[in-house]
Amino acid sequence: MQSEHLGKQVTSPAGQLTILNDINISVIRGDSLAIVGVSGSGKSTLLGLLAGLDVSTYGRVLFNGTDLNSLDEDGRARLRNKKVGFVFQSFQLLKSLTALENVLLPLELAGERNGADIALNRLEEVGLKDRVHHYPNQLSGGEQQRVAIARAFVSEPDILFADEPTGNLDQKTAKTIIDLIFHLNSQHGTTLILVTHDPAIATHCNRTLTLEGGQIVKENT
Repeated sequence: MQSEHLGKQVTSPAGQLTILNDINISVIRGDSLAIVGVSGSGKSTLLGLLAGLDVSTYGRVLFNGTDLNSLDEDGRARLRNKKVGFVFQSFQLLKSLTALENVLLPLELAGERNGADIALNRLEEVGLKDRVHHYPNQLSGGEQQRVAIARAFVSEPDILFADEPTGNLDQKTAKTIIDLIFHLNSQHGTTLILVTHDPAIATHCNRTLTLEGGQIVKENT
């Protein structure tokens, strides 16, 4: 995956507001990249552009050679469902579905016949074998994030995007979740792009990009 001169502008009462400007990133298969910066630096916006959740104002994102801006929303959704996993700060679980049903959903959308077995295996991987029929409101925050991680890996994605995955968790649970993400990422050979405000979490990644005012100001390897 790579971005070329990527930029994002939005219209505000004061005129055009530049959120990201001239972002150039290259990430190879199996790499892990942390994106850090203060609140408002453009971290989550960048993640959304790289993941195809939003489109850039200028520049482009190439995913396996495909320019995401050349795809319509349905095309980007199909690519995300097949190739991309997500873990969000707010878990993003469907409250009306059990843990198993939440993890199974991407496979059902993809028409996978053995989806239930695969989803069960992923929930077992994250230590939730005994919680598969529980609804999100019956699970702790850490357990909900484990369900989200299982869902993220259920389709064997090429790349995992994680946006502040420990932001709603206590310190002890956060460490467990980060260890789990990196363990599964290594086990499945997935590329990882992680947004975090925590420097300690960023050190788990091979590379770190620091954003400031919508621009890359530092890169560490």
